[in-house]
Amino acid sequence: MPDQKSLVINTGPIIALIAATENLNLLDELYDRVFITHEVKNELYYKGDNFFGVKEFKKASFLIQQNKELKLSPILKHSLDKGEASVIQFALNNNIPLICIDEAMGLRIARLNDLKVTGSLGILLKAKNKVLEISLRTAISNMQRRGIFLSDELIEKVIKMANE
Repeated sequence: MPDQKSLVINTGPIIALIAATENLNLLDELYDRVFITHEVKNELYYKGDNFFGVKEFKKASFLIQQNKELKLSPILKHSLDKGEASVIQFALNNNIPLICIDEAMGLRIARLNDLKVTGSLGILLKAKNKVLEISLRTAISNMQRRGIFLSDELIEKVIKMANE
C-alpha cells in the first residue's frame, strides 16, 4: 500500500520554502515524514555552509536524510539532474506516491511514473488550506525577493485558489 503521509522533496522547493517562510517548519506540520535523498543533500551543501538555506536546512531535524547515493535508472539519470532523478527514484523504490519538484521536466517525468507531484507553491497553498498562519502574497513576495522566478500566471492561479 502506498505511503500517503510522506513526501520526497527536491533542492529547489527546499530553497523556495526557506525563502518564503525562513524555515521548513511547514513541512513538519503537513507531512508525517519528509525524505531528503543523499543527492539533494549534496546539492544543498555544494556551496558550503554559508549558502542560502543551508543553516535552516540543518535546523530541520525532522527531515529524514538518506546517507547513500541511489542507483538511478538510466532514463532518470540522463533526463534530469541528480537531485530530481534521485527524488523520483527514491519515491518509486519506497512506494511513496508524492514528491515535491518545481522544474517542468521533473514534473513531466514524475507524472509519467504515476507519481503525484506538488511544488513549493502547492505546499504553501496546502498550508494555507490547513489554516496555518501564512500569507501567500507575503510568501511569494519573499520568494521573488530571493530571486526565485514565478510566472505571473502561476502566482495569479495560486492566489485565486487561496481566495487571498
